[in-house]
Amino acid sequence: MIKNIYLDVCALSRPFDNQEFIRIRLETVAVNLILSKIKESSFYLMVSPVHIKEIESISDPIERADLMALLDNYGKPIIGAKTEMRRRAEDLIRKGFGIADAAHLSFAEAGQAEFISCDDRLLNKCKTFPIKIWAGNPVIFCEKEGLR
Repeated sequence: MIKNIYLDVCALSRPFDNQEFIRIRLETVAVNLILSKIKESSFYLMVSPVHIKEIESISDPIERADLMALLDNYGKPIIGAKTEMRRRAEDLIRKGFGIADAAHLSFAEAGQAEFISCDDRLLNKCKTFPIKIWAGNPVIFCEKEGLR
């Protein structure tokens, strides 16, 4: 069975970040490896309206266009009960998650997708609050899945 994965916009944008720092370069390599596996149909890239909203606000037109094309070509929309997802996002907000982070997690849970982010603060919150899915950074995901 093909695994569903949900990369938040922080992770999807990693290849566009300043590559001067080793951590950013490592995460960029990991994100690019994950994307190559999505393009080979080894994983499904789950997409939510939160992705679209955040990407539309990116000021760099090339980054914005590249990310929208990626979602259009390889993304699989998350279908589910919007009321239930909203309720879950509100619950996560009450637990201290930011609005966008809560929305991303709610959609990822609804899509039964593993959640990948480069945001350490968010991932640390995911460890302290029981979410219903695996969450981690791109490098750890690649190690866990044995991607090379």
